[in-house]
Amino acid sequence: MKFFSENIEDLRTLYIANLRKALDMEQKITKALPTMIEKATDPQLASAFSNHLTETQGHLAKVESLLRNVNNGEADTSTCKAISALVTEAEDNIKDAADTTIRDITLIASAQQVEHHEIAVYGTLRTWAELLGEDEAAEILDSILDEEKNADELLTAIADGVNTAAANTTNAVPTHV
Repeated sequence: MKFFSENIEDLRTLYIANLRKALDMEQKITKALPTMIEKATDPQLASAFSNHLTETQGHLAKVESLLRNVNNGEADTSTCKAISALVTEAEDNIKDAADTTIRDITLIASAQQVEHHEIAVYGTLRTWAELLGEDEAAEILDSILDEEKNADELLTAIADGVNTAAANTTNAVPTHV
């Protein structure tokens, strides 16, 4: 980890800097997913998280390889502050949700926030790779992007059922003292 910010002077430097953040992002997500699997009570949700952990481990390896290819064999990271914040918030939300159904919808919401960030990151990196003539990297980044979009769509489908269950167990009429 570097102690000083890089001077971003051109698109290649920006691309490498953001690959370093993407590597950090995937490392953090790989660490967070086992807890999400453990805390999920909906079987479909736990299975989706488990499958995505495997995909995320693959993303981690792919991003590391891409970074080594463009960064003189180095695959150092740079802190992805957005994912750090999203993971911290997810951890807090998991602790705060006493009801298991509410915890499941909290897990889904947190996971989708992460997925949306990843979709933005990989869409941007793919475009930059294309502009830099890194065609193979662009294809790899596009495949990661597709997997992130699929994960988000699956979470949306699972959320339909889990949100309905949560709404049915919640008192719909607020009471005031």
